[in-house]
Amino acid sequence: MTTTDAPEAAPPPTGKRRIGDVAFAGLARGSGLLILLILAGVAAFLVIQAWPSLTANTANFLASTEWDPNVREEPAFGVAALAFGTVLAAAIALLLATPVAIGIALFIVFYAPRRIASVLGYLVDLLAAIPSVVYGLWGIGFLAPELVPVYQAMVRYLGWIPLFSGPASTSARTMLTAGVVLAVMILPIITAMSRDVFQQTPQGHREAALAMGATRWEMIRLAVLPFGKSGVIGGAMLGLGRALGETMAVAMILSPALIVSWDLLQSGNQTIAAHIALQYPEATGYGVSALIAAGLVLFAITLIVNMAARYVVSRGSKES
Repeated sequence: MTTTDAPEAAPPPTGKRRIGDVAFAGLARGSGLLILLILAGVAAFLVIQAWPSLTANTANFLASTEWDPNVREEPAFGVAALAFGTVLAAAIALLLATPVAIGIALFIVFYAPRRIASVLGYLVDLLAAIPSVVYGLWGIGFLAPELVPVYQAMVRYLGWIPLFSGPASTSARTMLTAGVVLAVMILPIITAMSRDVFQQTPQGHREAALAMGATRWEMIRLAVLPFGKSGVIGGAMLGLGRALGETMAVAMILSPALIVSWDLLQSGNQTIAAHIALQYPEATGYGVSALIAAGLVLFAITLIVNMAARYVVSRGSKES
């Protein structure tokens, strides 16, 4: 009677790490530290360059609605109106783009035939490749004139709402027009994130919902949307960050002004990024420092938005 030899046990680890593993680990660690250094360097540059205007400012930099940074004796800056316009335009874009993006993502994943879904997904992704200046030309050359009668009708029938009290701008170069253009620009970002997270919904969850007699919409509402909630929120926050920092498209649409107005159908509001782009070529002295100080405020706003998005996504992932 013969017995087979037992398989040899694996040799105990020697504790030595391969050179490739050590090099790759160091490279990855260095890349992570490099991101932190770049972020800290940008923040330090903004603070150092903005400090002269902040210390020479005799008015309240945040609360003032004046902007005369080139007056050396008593410079008065006004970033409050710019910050208000920045947040308002981004919020309008987010409210308009998120429902449409979710609907497109659900159609591509669950309703459209495979060929149509692939073509539609490609076309949506192609929107992200269009330069912002092209969006600005489209907004001011086509969209704004087409929205003039729409705005007049909104004032006529919805004028009792403070946001649409009017009178409507005759050029339609308003915050609502800028919000519509920004919504189109951030649409592919939110759609791509939503589509990917919807496709990752476990097949067992979907089949279980259908096996219990749920319709396709009920399956989406009960199984897909709860699973993809954190991903949709993360995509929306990324789109919000893009809308907050958009420059050329907004600068081409909005008329330069420094007021705080909730009326979406009148001209007047402006964003930080657009104001910097319009004023920087002619700024000198305190003017350059003041514009950099405005950029520091925009940097803080976008940083807060991205940190909030990270928190929401991580919390949603833990709940899922």
